[in-house]
Amino acid sequence: MATDKKPIIFSIDDDPQVIRSIKRDLRNRYKKEYRILNEESPERALEAVEALKKQGADIALFLSDQRMPGMMGVDFLDKARKFYPQAKRVLLTAYSDKDIAIRAINDVNLDYYLMKPWDPPEEKMYPVLDELLEEWQLDHIPELSGIKVIGYQYSPKSHKVKDFLAGNLVPYHWLDISLDRKAGEIMEVMQIGAEKFPVVVFEDGSWEEDPDIKVVAEKVGLRSSAEHELYDVVIIGAGPAGLAAAVYGGSEGLKTLLVERHAPGGQAGTSSRIENYLGFPNGLSGADLSRRAITQATRFGVEFLSPTEVKGIESAGQYKKILMADGNTVNTRAVVLATGVSYRTLPTAGIEKFTGAGIYYGAAMTEANACRDRIVYIIGGGNSAGQGAVYLSRFAKEVHILIRKPDLTATMSSYLIDQINSIPNIGVHGYRQVKEAFGEKHLEKLCIEDMEQGGYSEVPADALFIFIGAKPYTDWVPDNLLRDEKGYIETGKELIRRDQFAKAWKRNREPFLLETSEAGIFAAGDVRSGAMNRVASAVGEGAMAIKFVHEYLAES
Repeated sequence: MATDKKPIIFSIDDDPQVIRSIKRDLRNRYKKEYRILNEESPERALEAVEALKKQGADIALFLSDQRMPGMMGVDFLDKARKFYPQAKRVLLTAYSDKDIAIRAINDVNLDYYLMKPWDPPEEKMYPVLDELLEEWQLDHIPELSGIKVIGYQYSPKSHKVKDFLAGNLVPYHWLDISLDRKAGEIMEVMQIGAEKFPVVVFEDGSWEEDPDIKVVAEKVGLRSSAEHELYDVVIIGAGPAGLAAAVYGGSEGLKTLLVERHAPGGQAGTSSRIENYLGFPNGLSGADLSRRAITQATRFGVEFLSPTEVKGIESAGQYKKILMADGNTVNTRAVVLATGVSYRTLPTAGIEKFTGAGIYYGAAMTEANACRDRIVYIIGGGNSAGQGAVYLSRFAKEVHILIRKPDLTATMSSYLIDQINSIPNIGVHGYRQVKEAFGEKHLEKLCIEDMEQGGYSEVPADALFIFIGAKPYTDWVPDNLLRDEKGYIETGKELIRRDQFAKAWKRNREPFLLETSEAGIFAAGDVRSGAMNRVASAVGEGAMAIKFVHEYLAES
């Protein structure tokens, strides 16, 4: 094993003067946390990379010149990727090679390219590498360090814990007690005589059998109770709209509380890759977006409670009282509802029985590794289903998308359709629906109906991921907040046509654009009637909601 356990930043350039400059700049910034290694030959660099892999060393980032004799930088990064697929890849290039670098974003999953010269590094190099290394550190879990979840793969309780930790960006090790000998070793060493699984082993050496999610949340440092009794604005829901509202509320000086019942990011937070979000040409995962936003909001002093469920809102003069499911209450001057939507359940025979035991709603990233070399089915033709299929194809032997329509063109973005068509182990099956799920203790096969030709077929299936439509999470909201026929909250001028609104509205003005039928309560993002159901539009509405909160507070 390598004697120095620090992760490595590995740079390659055939020009001795350039490599000296790279070495100097990297050491000046990163030598305390990383080993800095350099090579002038890409061939020798590959030999070194292979040796480091055998030694058990970690490489966090490759920084390679593009034009080198014997091997181009893009080719080197592609070869090195086989040894360290999670390492960040940065290309050093001249302006004339910029097009090559842009193509490499797709060809070798290039993370960034730096133009020569990069002086001063404080402006042109370090900010880029800092962010990439932070992302690498977030995803990188050294062997047997951190939180461990020990249980059975096809256990709904185990899935619930894994999904909660993953959704809240908490790194953990998953160990299947029936397959992984390390699970037994850990339990023997720590003298855990578990009778109920899953067992969650925390970093401080304590553990919990079949733990309540709130206990897990407290142990990993999440908070479920508010610090103050009164806030300027309480934001309910930490999807893209709620996160944006929190960032703008905190940055503009409002005492802001953000409340989330499960995990930040909402449905977008479970996406493996969002590729059409402005400013990220090689895309970003929903987890990355959530992490950045939570960090940003916290920096501005926003309080974040998770997992904490709100069960009601009461008005008390100029204030609103937020009623929590645990019995606590919080007072606020304004409210932003950003609770988003949830996947609709599939009322097909066998689905409920195996939910969490081979059948999952969303959760593609949480259960992807368990699908390695397995046969996976996906129900749904929207972008979430497409992103899940692309991600799962990296693990599964086969991925089959079932849709009721003839093809994906009416429901999925063209860039995703192109990606799916280029991946050989993904198949798209039109005019198909699942009629029943079968198995003993977990999903084993599906009965699929051909809606065009008629007839049924039974197929082996190790996992089924469901991405069918969405319903607003509004069952809990007060009756005086008007909703449309599908349950989405109505806002702004759309309210004026409702007879109930005229009776309830007591202000000498029309409601603001995102204001509900009760003054001071606003709705933003997918939960709002007429929303566009895109991450960018949800972020925009979250920011707009804070503008209207300011106007409401000013008149109050």
